[in-house]
Amino acid sequence: MQTELTKQEKTPFSQTDARSWGIVAFAAILWFALYNVIQPFADWLAYGLLALPQGSHLGESLAFFFYDVPKLFLLLGGMIFVITLFQTFIDTQKVRVMVEKRGEGIGNLMAAVFGAITPFCSCSSVPLFIGFVQAGIPLGITFSFLITSPLMNEVAFVLLIGLFGWKVAGLYLLSGVTIGVVSGLILGRMKLERYVEGFVYDMKPRANVEVVEEKLTWTERISRAWDSTKEIVGKVFWFVIIGIGIGAFIHGYVPQDALTGIMGKSAWWSVPASVLVGIPLYSNAAGVIPIVSALLDKGASLGTVLAFMMSVVGLSLPEAIILRRVFKPQLIAVFIGVIGVAIILTGYLFNLVM
Repeated sequence: MQTELTKQEKTPFSQTDARSWGIVAFAAILWFALYNVIQPFADWLAYGLLALPQGSHLGESLAFFFYDVPKLFLLLGGMIFVITLFQTFIDTQKVRVMVEKRGEGIGNLMAAVFGAITPFCSCSSVPLFIGFVQAGIPLGITFSFLITSPLMNEVAFVLLIGLFGWKVAGLYLLSGVTIGVVSGLILGRMKLERYVEGFVYDMKPRANVEVVEEKLTWTERISRAWDSTKEIVGKVFWFVIIGIGIGAFIHGYVPQDALTGIMGKSAWWSVPASVLVGIPLYSNAAGVIPIVSALLDKGASLGTVLAFMMSVVGLSLPEAIILRRVFKPQLIAVFIGVIGVAIILTGYLFNLVM
């Protein structure tokens, strides 16, 4: 049986494409106009319409909530649209074939980058992991993808840019890919194939891959980007609302610098403790990043809260339950141990340099 891969081609720019870009341009102007009035609107809601005293616990909490909700959703909507529009030029199946042809090192890097640019969570990463193993890709390389995929995605990147700026977002992206590459190399050298459930190897891989041309107009690319944006924002909507709500409570009611002694740089044990606390929890990046932002405002160190975030999104107990479908318990323990150590070291590094 032949499996078809799509190869995308450029198509002429039509009048329909021009109209589509006109709508995008109008939406961009509206986006910038709305983004610039968020702060005064949030202050008016909290201190004007609701008449809450400035500096009060409830006033600070609600002002934080009224500001962050529209800000983060505007950032998510705008930047995810741009990112997913770019992704229409990336053929993930073709990338997978390229990874198959690479060996250790370059293959780990390509798999980690592939995990970072594709919108897969732990649930959807497992089927791809099985496909990689079936294709004969070394286990260490498949681990690089599996590790990086939940740690780094477009939602996390957009929120990190919005709350912390390009520098922190770039460092987080670099550290996520590095953790994926290094952990994949370590796990690959440990020869753990015997701890993968047998059915993974028994399933027959797809063969005789055939590349089929797919021509996409700009209108189709814009439509796909819009559909993906609605789907992604819809999936993370309540995570963002709940995360901002918790962050607003911390912002308004936790005393300034109250967390310095617990999650500050001076507490050497704060990084491993934050990782251990994060493992039993479950959230995606959209839910935990607003909490991370509020913790930083109250004196927590960057490395500690980012290590906490990584453990929540990349080492959660629900993820371990999902991975049990394909891993034996021994491999799950090694998997969590190696990534946990890598996250702890990354947290210490952030605390050292930031």
